Amino acid sequence: MTANTKPHALLVVENETVPHDRRVWNQARAARDNGYDVTVICPQRPKRPAPKFEVLDGIEIHRFSMPFGGPRKIDFLLEYGWALLNCFFMAAKIWRKKPFDLIHVANPPDLFFPLQWVFGRKGAAFVFDQHDLGPETYQSKFDEPKMTAMAKLLLKVEALSYKASDAVLVTNESYRERALGRGKMDEDDVFVVRNSPDLELFAPGPAHPELKAGYEHMVVFVGTMGHQDGVHVLLDAAKYVRDTKSRDDVLFVLVGTGDTYDALLAKHEALGLGEGVRFTGFISDDDMIAYLSTADIGAAPDDDNPLNNISTMIKTMDYMAMGLPVVSFDLIESRFSAGSAAVYAEAHSAEAFGDEIIALCDDPDRRARMAMAGRERISGPLSWAQSEKQLIAAYNRARANAGAPG
Repeated sequence: MTANTKPHALLVVENETVPHDRRVWNQARAARDNGYDVTVICPQRPKRPAPKFEVLDGIEIHRFSMPFGGPRKIDFLLEYGWALLNCFFMAAKIWRKKPFDLIHVANPPDLFFPLQWVFGRKGAAFVFDQHDLGPETYQSKFDEPKMTAMAKLLLKVEALSYKASDAVLVTNESYRERALGRGKMDEDDVFVVRNSPDLELFAPGPAHPELKAGYEHMVVFVGTMGHQDGVHVLLDAAKYVRDTKSRDDVLFVLVGTGDTYDALLAKHEALGLGEGVRFTGFISDDDMIAYLSTADIGAAPDDDNPLNNISTMIKTMDYMAMGLPVVSFDLIESRFSAGSAAVYAEAHSAEAFGDEIIALCDDPDRRARMAMAGRERISGPLSWAQSEKQLIAAYNRARANAGAPG
């Protein structure tokens, strides 16, 4: 960095496009607001059209095409290999135009450490942002609870990411314990930056009764639809609520897309759920906020597995910001995040989840108390303001460890 020039931060994410990836977008804007010139590399997603290049809120966004995708193992290998190749070429092109002082890479996958091998030698600090635990994600996605050869390989790849890092960002204390333990990181180099929602976006607005289509209650799911996200369990819970319990006053609305979207549509058809369960696909932020402002309950059906039990669910935090009571399974980090803003189905079954939904539908006073508790937690100890301080502290630490001038 030359005198009187802003430090330049390059953020790299493969798993989602920006600004739709709200964690990365919050971080990019926070870096900008704290004196960084910010550039983002991310994929284009077929269901979320966006140009290959744009400047948004003063942040350059470079997107690469993503022709691969799907739920099979070979799909992920093709996707990640293609992404790594594109990110290398785009980072090199950006470097020639405007060298960066810091590379901030978000997983999954844990494959971007070679960027540090190249640009670290040129003086760029390397920050590893661990959104998910790679080995546990693999085990959960493919229902392989044992430590298979692939999971062991992913552990080694994760270790290389830790080793390359000048600082590591994690989403919660459970992840921090793993960075300090199996990652062998120094505790001063690991920073908890939570998935706190942007309260300017996630602000409750007026309800839109027409979205309920005559139903008395609305349960909403907002988020990515992969196997580990448990949407298939929510469909079974909807079947239980509507048919077994004969509650035809409850509408289920599922907002988002993902690897299992087509399979979920087929399951919806097979279960005969009809108009009582609505898939919206990808929708605008304004439409999403309209649904969240109208709903009575937010559903977080992530089941217990090696990943979910210790992960912070973004949708749970979003529901809390919107003043929605949450129904969740009893997971360690979900309970930490939501506290009394959620009810927890201790039996990990669709029936137990459905029973908690029915109980909340029938108790408006409890819903109101839970909504208040959620808003208080999001605006206080779990606020983005706290996470932003940690992010900038991590950047400062990374640059110091890389030998950058203060």
